[in-house]
Amino acid sequence: MKLSANGVSLEVEDHGAPNGEPLLLVMGLGMQLTAWPDELVQMLVARGFRVIRFDNRDVGLSQGFDALGVPNIAITAMKFAFRLPITPPYPLRALADDAVGVLDALGIAQAHVCGASMGGMVAQLMAIHHPLRVKSLTLMMTTTGSRRLPMASPEVRRALMSRPDDPKNPASVAAHLGRFMHLIGSPGYRPDPAWMQAKLQAAVQRAYRPAGTARQLVAIAADGDRSARLAGVKLPCRVIHGQADPLVPVAAGHDLARKITGAELELIDGMGHDLPLPLLPRFAQGIALAAGRA
Repeated sequence: MKLSANGVSLEVEDHGAPNGEPLLLVMGLGMQLTAWPDELVQMLVARGFRVIRFDNRDVGLSQGFDALGVPNIAITAMKFAFRLPITPPYPLRALADDAVGVLDALGIAQAHVCGASMGGMVAQLMAIHHPLRVKSLTLMMTTTGSRRLPMASPEVRRALMSRPDDPKNPASVAAHLGRFMHLIGSPGYRPDPAWMQAKLQAAVQRAYRPAGTARQLVAIAADGDRSARLAGVKLPCRVIHGQADPLVPVAAGHDLARKITGAELELIDGMGHDLPLPLLPRFAQGIALAAGRA
């Protein structure tokens, strides 16, 4: 369903009993709400949560911002490297305000929040700027943005900036995404290739909006280091990170857990930068543990 949130039209799905414990799932860079596995949603509903997932602005079926133009990623990367000011098409905080707007539209005063990758950064900003709206935090494979942390490998950074051989061909786009997901995915939990391609093809058919991803990427770069801002966060928090994450190395998980008072850190062997099916029960348990501390 479409909801107006923070003045933006967002695609939202609402699962579970209306009187369940509200849980907002916030997905990562360029990823659609369907990247939260249906199986995970079902596990969380079975635990008594009312699970809300949505497409962030500029991706999936939510409102686009093409009028703001396509940012030059190479120039942004250069500015980032030399610590020059970056002016994004919209700030990353706008995505946090959008997420709170989803709660407003559904009449939810407070929710548990789980964010993955960029979604974890958005969840941090929700806790920083809207602390009374957040009951607990689960932050998966994400980072404070500290400059002191190790970066992704050059191979991963090159792949992140690469493009499909034929951007207008859905099969070519799905194959391109498949190569990238294999590169950053969990080496200990490799999915069936045919299953993965089917999932990616369905995602591409639903929406493929690389310009929106580029705008989100610049928003991430412009937001910078959240470490000092996180010092004031006093919420039950669980940090979940893969030991084998090649996109956001595991040092980021350690750093994040240190900088949020009372945060619990769960490190998972063999996990990369994805949500493997065998680990879904563990993720559901982690989210429930964080919520249980609220």
